[in-house]
Amino acid sequence: MAARRIRRAAPHETVVHVGVVDVFVVRESARGWQHLALRRAQDTRCPGTWETVHGRIERGETPPAAARREVREETGFRVERLYALTVNPFFMKSSGAVVLAVAFVAVVEQGTAKLSAEHDTHQWLSRAAARRRYHWPRERESLDHIAQLFKAGTAGKAEDALLLADES
Repeated sequence: MAARRIRRAAPHETVVHVGVVDVFVVRESARGWQHLALRRAQDTRCPGTWETVHGRIERGETPPAAARREVREETGFRVERLYALTVNPFFMKSSGAVVLAVAFVAVVEQGTAKLSAEHDTHQWLSRAAARRRYHWPRERESLDHIAQLFKAGTAGKAEDALLLADES
């Protein structure tokens, strides 16, 4: 699928566009949730920064489908359960638009990550370690939401509202 283009804002106009997904890849361990941190490769944007899975929503694709695809493309993992988490706005200087990043939590099984060329290494971290490692403040804030919502391994009383059905 072709990536959707963000319409460039006219003078004195700001476009708001739902354009990307942030996916917090987690797995359960004896010590609680482990969070996947990916380091950007040197020949990509923001080289050397640590982040979650992040990518554009393609034309004709829903945000949940984009989240599952990006996890598969960037890590090789299959998403076992996908949860809606939040929406984070940011300004994209190249288009002059305010872009909304739809954030998800993707629960995956144990296994070895198969990284795409966008990243040169990865680590599974505790929440505290991921907070120190992630570059973007909105990612650190989302870790707090995950900790609050997923204490018991599910979204608890909000499971019916946050758990998304598999679209495939």
